[in-house]
Amino acid sequence: MWDAIWVNLVTAQAEAAKEPTGIVDILMETSGVVLGVLLLLAALSVISWYIIGYKWFYLRKVRNESLKFLDVFWQSKRLDAIYQSAEEFANAPVSQVFKAGYIELSKLKNREKPEGNDSMKVHLSGIENVDRALRRATSSEMTHLESMVPFLATVGSTAPFIGLFGTVWGIMIAFVNIEAAGAAGIDVVAAPIAEALIVTAAGLFAAIPAVVFYNLFVNRIKVLGAEMENFSNDFLNIVKRHFFD
Repeated sequence: MWDAIWVNLVTAQAEAAKEPTGIVDILMETSGVVLGVLLLLAALSVISWYIIGYKWFYLRKVRNESLKFLDVFWQSKRLDAIYQSAEEFANAPVSQVFKAGYIELSKLKNREKPEGNDSMKVHLSGIENVDRALRRATSSEMTHLESMVPFLATVGSTAPFIGLFGTVWGIMIAFVNIEAAGAAGIDVVAAPIAEALIVTAAGLFAAIPAVVFYNLFVNRIKVLGAEMENFSNDFLNIVKRHFFD
């Protein structure tokens, strides 16, 4: 009697040892399709977090340099001095917008100023050239600021569906196991269902941070864009008053 009980106990423990008991064990036993989905989601998540870290520190640096440049701009009385200071704030979008406007203004002054005349006045029609230069610079800076950010939106919108594909596949495997075993016991469907849930969680883990930081970065870039627009208007008003007839 005791021998039979002992044999049954050892057999049950051996069978239990063969069953996956944790996430790592489940992943080791997972199918190739589900594993491929998990690797894809992991790659998307790693790239997303790299972009999040890079853009977080970059946009903070951009904001700080923009504030410093604006302080220099409003405290200075000479545009050439501001232009020299702008070189120190290469990451500030407003400094690049200013440089574009200043360079275009300098071209107009050199082209229209008669020899021997030190007047800084330029014909008013030239203001359109300065305006176009400011707009081109603003558009270029916005493109640079927005770089890599759309990838976060792509991950946020596609990762849940990629995870859903892995989930559906895991459930299909569970039904296949039920058919093969001829029964619907927990030992038959536990591993495939666990795979499906893990893939679902992986999809959400990749998507949620991407969506959150995408919205955050878009709002910050909008603020910087509005700042460039306001600066362009202020710069145009200044050059109209001082350099155009």
